[in-house]
Amino acid sequence: MEFLIGFEGKDFVFLASDTSAARSIVMFKQDQDKMTPLGKNTMMAMCGEAGDVAQFSEYIQKNLQLYKIRNGYELSTKGMMNFTRKQLAEALRKNPYHVHTLMAGCDSTDGCSLYYLDYLSSSVKVPFAAHGYGAYFVLSLLDRWHKPDLTKDEAMILLKKCMAELKKRFIVTLPAMMVRIVDKNGIHTMPPLLEKDYVTMDTVQDGEPDRSIVRPLIL
Repeated sequence: MEFLIGFEGKDFVFLASDTSAARSIVMFKQDQDKMTPLGKNTMMAMCGEAGDVAQFSEYIQKNLQLYKIRNGYELSTKGMMNFTRKQLAEALRKNPYHVHTLMAGCDSTDGCSLYYLDYLSSSVKVPFAAHGYGAYFVLSLLDRWHKPDLTKDEAMILLKKCMAELKKRFIVTLPAMMVRIVDKNGIHTMPPLLEKDYVTMDTVQDGEPDRSIVRPLIL
């Protein structure tokens, strides 16, 4: 029941991930960080099988750091994406990693970019993306409300709209979202978005959902 979301804005990329660590019906913790820095201006958010996520994300991070030490410079965001995709593709027929990834970065040459990768090593550059069951609910919202020149405040409002839709429609409530912004100045960690802060279009003044929208079940 994990959820990752990301979208491009004006000179930045916005990434958010849920903070739950669970298996089956058991919740282990609610402060899990699912994002991994890959460079000064590049970050990766990953979800999937817990063991695969921990092993593969660390493997990618350390190999990219080794590349920087050996060559004296970092790979571009596209280069990091291609390296990650190559590792997933090579492992696919040997010992596959069941991981889903969003990679965000800002380069002096290519600008800010967001890449979508799945466990089958398919990758594409996208203006917005989501992984997990939540993607079924929020992709239509992103298609409607996302625009290339989003400001950071507008990006946060858009995330709140998406989380409000999940709170209303999704059977599982996500306790909080960890938010980071990647721009030319680096990676910035924002205050976590808590469940009580999700914006809904049908709330009353005290913040509780308007129960009048609930319809009785007719058998």
